Amino acid sequence: MPQSEDGFDFGGPSSRTEAASGTAAPKTAPAAKTAPKNTPASDSSKAAGKGHRARLRERLLKGGAEALADYEVLEYLLFAAIKQGDTKPVAKALLARFGTLAGVLNADPAALQQVSGVGQTSAAALKSVATAARRMARSEVVQKPLLGSWQSLIDYLSIDMAHLTVERVRVLYLDAKNRLIDDHHVGDGSIDEAAIHPREVIRKAMDVGASALILVHNHPSGSPQPSRADIQITQKIAEAGRLLGVTLHDHVIIGREGHVSLRAKGLI
Repeated sequence: MPQSEDGFDFGGPSSRTEAASGTAAPKTAPAAKTAPKNTPASDSSKAAGKGHRARLRERLLKGGAEALADYEVLEYLLFAAIKQGDTKPVAKALLARFGTLAGVLNADPAALQQVSGVGQTSAAALKSVATAARRMARSEVVQKPLLGSWQSLIDYLSIDMAHLTVERVRVLYLDAKNRLIDDHHVGDGSIDEAAIHPREVIRKAMDVGASALILVHNHPSGSPQPSRADIQITQKIAEAGRLLGVTLHDHVIIGREGHVSLRAKGLI
């Protein structure tokens, strides 16, 4: 026969016998009910977490990126990897470790995972955003005359190079309409003739059919101001190009503090 939640047998043989004999079974106090696993405190904590995420989402959709502080942007990015819980401490720890939002997004995945609360999934979520930003910036310069899209070019180079921890040299080879033919990674290291050979730069231009080029490198120190070696190698490449009809349009130096054009400074 079915039993109640208290474990009492209603309508069973013993109860019918007692009713027939006129004697009543002694009453037993009902057992105490077990408290639910989710206490009101934990329920309210989860509700608060969901409410916080919903409020961030609403602010982002209605107000755009400027509606959120940098740590809040990171919080929201981490939601995809951390399904429950407060991501604010992790976001603030990342900013404390890497300094800026750009510094976080451009950090090495292994370095990201050294921050408490950041695992492989979280690091991948952050790196995917940095990759998307690079792709978007690159799409603004591909198949366009670079000299007429100068700010887009600077944005692309800054996103890609400003936060590198090593010095990297690139040469952008252009066709007769100043459209990008090849974005060539020459190598990593100080920009001097030991790392970049003027004749090799111009020979590559001839190989890919380029009529002009832009030399680019970064300063991991942060300051984009040119060194004596930067100026000397620029002038040697410009001279080698003139002999073979290849124009050096500019040498752009990228740093966390901005960029410098050697042509704008009158050094080419």
